[in-house]
Amino acid sequence: MAGVVATLSLQVAAKLIGSADLGNPIAPVTLEKVVRIAAGTDALGKADVLWADTRTIAASSTENLDLAGALAGLLGGTVTAAEITAIVVVADAGNTNDVVLFGAASNAFNGPLSGTTPKHALGPDDVYLATNKKGWTVTPATGDILLVANSGSGTAVTYSIILFGRTVAA
Repeated sequence: MAGVVATLSLQVAAKLIGSADLGNPIAPVTLEKVVRIAAGTDALGKADVLWADTRTIAASSTENLDLAGALAGLLGGTVTAAEITAIVVVADAGNTNDVVLFGAASNAFNGPLSGTTPKHALGPDDVYLATNKKGWTVTPATGDILLVANSGSGTAVTYSIILFGRTVAA
């Protein structure tokens, strides 16, 4: 079956180290989560849309990623998503300004965020990962623009983005 097969992994290994008279107490925290995406559109956790790119935005500029019919597909054609199931964005470590996601002035796709003009800023070398096996609805012509902006003047920003989704609602 045609579609997307992927594994998204999150691993956190952290320690809180304190100080005390007779030693340094340690509180370990670990968390691991694997999200698997299977090929298809007929059920939750499946996808047939995959789009990825590394992009640069000029100083004080924005770009609109149209999720319903304007992005060039990786294997040809155009991406026309009915739902987005995962978003991965990595801001380049060499950026000076932030990469700002979401909050388009019109026809906004705000995915996991709520409100009229929500935004999420990624500083240099920051990572944004959001998943939703049920999918966030993409509505052509009224809710399909994923805004990406450069937060400031003076320098461009570079980022890598991967979008997963379905061409039909599951």
